[in-house]
Amino acid sequence: MGLSFQGVWCHPEIVGCRPSWLPDPRHLLPVSILRFSERPAWAMICRMTFAQSSPRLAQLLDHCRRFADANAGPDGSAPTPARGLTVVRALHPGDLMVAVQKPVIAMLLQGRKRVTTLGASFEYAPGEAMVVAADIPTVSRITGASIAAPYYALVLELDPAILHAMSPAVSVRSGEARPVRVEPIDAEVIDASLRLAGLLDRPAALSALGDGLLRELHYWLLMGVHGPAIAALGVPDSHAGRISRAVDILRREYARPIRVEELAEAAAMSEPAFHKHFRAITTLSPLQFQKQLRLIEARRLMLAEGAQIAQAAHAVGYASVTQFTREYGRLFNAPPGKDIRAANAVA
Repeated sequence: MGLSFQGVWCHPEIVGCRPSWLPDPRHLLPVSILRFSERPAWAMICRMTFAQSSPRLAQLLDHCRRFADANAGPDGSAPTPARGLTVVRALHPGDLMVAVQKPVIAMLLQGRKRVTTLGASFEYAPGEAMVVAADIPTVSRITGASIAAPYYALVLELDPAILHAMSPAVSVRSGEARPVRVEPIDAEVIDASLRLAGLLDRPAALSALGDGLLRELHYWLLMGVHGPAIAALGVPDSHAGRISRAVDILRREYARPIRVEELAEAAAMSEPAFHKHFRAITTLSPLQFQKQLRLIEARRLMLAEGAQIAQAAHAVGYASVTQFTREYGRLFNAPPGKDIRAANAVA
């Protein structure tokens, strides 16, 4: 039996009022199809039946469906008025996307998705939630979506400030602090999400009650199986908290040369310790992390904005177009020129 996993949907053309949890277009884009392990059909049927038989989950889906159908942009993303909360919709199976994902919880309400990360491939279905508790690279693809039965997911960016404020009063269960985990959505999380989703079209009520419901959502996540990994995000002096400071620099300033000394200083670590903990948390070296951000943004510039190869390479910080082309091909399994021709053919 293969492993299963749920992922966060992303799209390479998200612009404008993009929720902060969602990687900039520089952080995601399609790659060639990978081989994924599968669950047996009977397991998927059992999981679908369980999800569809949950009245509260069905109500949450109904709220999110109405909001996404009215507000989703061409990319399928529908940022809500609630801070860090987004509904995602897809009408068709999508391309594979590579992303350097931020810490989030993604609740799959309808459809199906596959994700590969940390050396394993997974699939998840309605009624399950994935928590990503670290900045890690993922490759994902929506596999179950149609006009008759679109893909819907509710995604919340985890807020370290809320987690930090709660930490003195919350006793997190002991357990393995895995950075990525997929489990059935806890009943308390469904209930809090449903009450929050019910306020999306009631601005006055959301303004008064929204922050409290977001705190409640974080509380129940801390109390669940994801708790040990999530809790570390709220501890500024933890390894995860320190590395996040360096990650913020890389995300903001990926196009300029960044010395490891600068990143280590931001993380308040020695360089050897910084290298060790950065790779342990993100699975990448700082240079690899920055390189992925650059290449993903370059592809967006070429495919979404019509930039030429050299223009895109220089815009993201490459001095050598030859080096850019070589590294682009390694990450996306195709040279940039081929991707541009394929995109133009579709257009």
